[in-house]
Amino acid sequence: MSAPGESARVLHVLTGCTAAGKTEWALRWAEAHGAEIISCDSLLFYRGMNIGTAKPSPAELGRVRHHLVDIRDVSQPMNAAVYAQLARAAADEIRGRGRRILVVGGSGFYLRTFFAPVADGVEVPPATRERVAAQLQSNGLGSLVEELLRLNPGGLGSLDTANPRRVAAALGRCLASGRTLAELGSDFSRAARPFEGWEVRLARIDRSGADLEGRIEARVASMLRNGLVDEVRGLLASGLRSNPSASRAIGYREILDVLDGNAPGDGLAGAIARDTRALVKKQRTWFRTQLPPHPVVDAATLRDEAGLPLG
Repeated sequence: MSAPGESARVLHVLTGCTAAGKTEWALRWAEAHGAEIISCDSLLFYRGMNIGTAKPSPAELGRVRHHLVDIRDVSQPMNAAVYAQLARAAADEIRGRGRRILVVGGSGFYLRTFFAPVADGVEVPPATRERVAAQLQSNGLGSLVEELLRLNPGGLGSLDTANPRRVAAALGRCLASGRTLAELGSDFSRAARPFEGWEVRLARIDRSGADLEGRIEARVASMLRNGLVDEVRGLLASGLRSNPSASRAIGYREILDVLDGNAPGDGLAGAIARDTRALVKKQRTWFRTQLPPHPVVDAATLRDEAGLPLG
């Protein structure tokens, strides 16, 4: 069902920040264009993480065939290399059935799969990971950043030094390879891309500050009203804490703080909304600086799926 003149190896990619409205517009575009959806959301992989991720409902999943949703137990971590393999297999399968492919999501680490390499071949030994983790636990994030700076006299580039996982991973890779982040980045840029030879047609939807703020507030209220606290309690029995990516996700980490007695319950909605706004700010910066040039559409102005510039 490719359009006349369209390459058989085309990825239509729709991204945007949290609460921008990607799900509904993706469904409408996919229905209109005979497409199937490959999820690019770092939390939709996990079974049981439904309310706090705004996972498409069973009815929505029934409207369009989805791939890479509900493929992992919450205790099973995901990484970019595995995601790249699964996404490529899904794309090949969809293409083989003559359907269009729509990638949907706002998780930058996984979104990069469609534009850049995902691995540089550095294997970090378990002992090194354990040493870095112990240092983080005992001496704090600042000690990891200081060591990274000693190993990287030319600077740390765009590394988010406020993110413990990113800093720990960067330090582990420098220690394991004996190379700087700049050198590793150069190697990475020359590595093969999972979707080498595919045409990527990218578009992003966004919303004005007031519009998005209202949607975030409504989304948080709906999640709590629909049982997000109980969802988190149930996931604890399934190993939520063993998966840092899942347990530190917005909505889940704030509830865990309340359940652990580290935060007041009456401030829960405000904390989730605050952290969601902070995430949106980071997402927008990442989209502007890390993605290829692409059109941005105000979702509030969309009247039908034809307004999405996806080719």
